[in-house]
Amino acid sequence: MRLLTRLLAPKSVAHAHCDLPCGVYDPAQARIEAESIKGIDEKYAANTDPEFRTRALIIKEQRSELVKHHLWVLWTDYFKAPHFEKYPQLHQLFNEATKLAGAAGTKGSADVSTANQLLAKIEEISKIFWETKQA
Repeated sequence: MRLLTRLLAPKSVAHAHCDLPCGVYDPAQARIEAESIKGIDEKYAANTDPEFRTRALIIKEQRSELVKHHLWVLWTDYFKAPHFEKYPQLHQLFNEATKLAGAAGTKGSADVSTANQLLAKIEEISKIFWETKQA
């Protein structure tokens, strides 16, 4: 049995950010969705048609979920312990950004200033992300 275990044991260990190490991570995905939210908020404020406004809110809520998804992928799959050690503010930034995309943020509000706050948090995360890519 020991011989079989030794023969089947991996010769080297590979580490990847995800199950399929594609290496394709980019905060731009979250930013694009957040820009869409801001645009929807602006159009919502400028339009009084109830059907249009209802559709706008539904789409904005979907986009808010996508922002959270893209941020969570970065937070849980891309950033690793050495990143969090070098940038101790990362956990707080992600917490604030995902909350800004949630029910108390863009998902539950049509206020353009909330969308701007979300975009600012994503920009902070993006700056750190690109610094880690240079290392």
